[in-house]
Amino acid sequence: MTEFSRRYRLDALSAEPRRVRIEADVEERAALAARFGLAALDSLAAEAQLSRRGDGVSAAGVVTARVTQSCIATAEPIEQHVEEPFRIEFRPPPEGRADEEVELGEEELDVHFHEGGAIDLGEAAAQTLALALDPYPRSPAADSALKAAGVKSEEEARAETSPFAVLKGLKAD
Repeated sequence: MTEFSRRYRLDALSAEPRRVRIEADVEERAALAARFGLAALDSLAAEAQLSRRGDGVSAAGVVTARVTQSCIATAEPIEQHVEEPFRIEFRPPPEGRADEEVELGEEELDVHFHEGGAIDLGEAAAQTLALALDPYPRSPAADSALKAAGVKSEEEARAETSPFAVLKGLKAD
């Protein structure tokens, strides 16, 4: 079971789009914050249209959230508003062995496999949020904290390793 599960049975869905809205409660948000290493997850909701085609379900909508991450350099809290559109195809697992690797084409990257005659829109929303998060959040004080710790900026590192820096060093001799 996932921290934020909102299951929709396939037999309750049809080709006619169904609008749904889901929202995580306090306990679910706390569990997701721990899972994703967030300082806080103040809100998480998703609005979607679900429509069924055979054994598959198409979900299109938007995930919204208010998150607090910690700066990678200073650990200061950084509050963010996330608004991430998504389009996911839920399909039954492919035929074959369970340990067999499944190859998806580029156009199939947003595919979730479902089992048990239901899809889990909550878990899909949680994963969409995780992918939308800044992997290296930085506060305004991050640059000065990194500089004080002796970490060079990307520009400084590039300048030192460029062929022109080597030539400049030869010219000085």
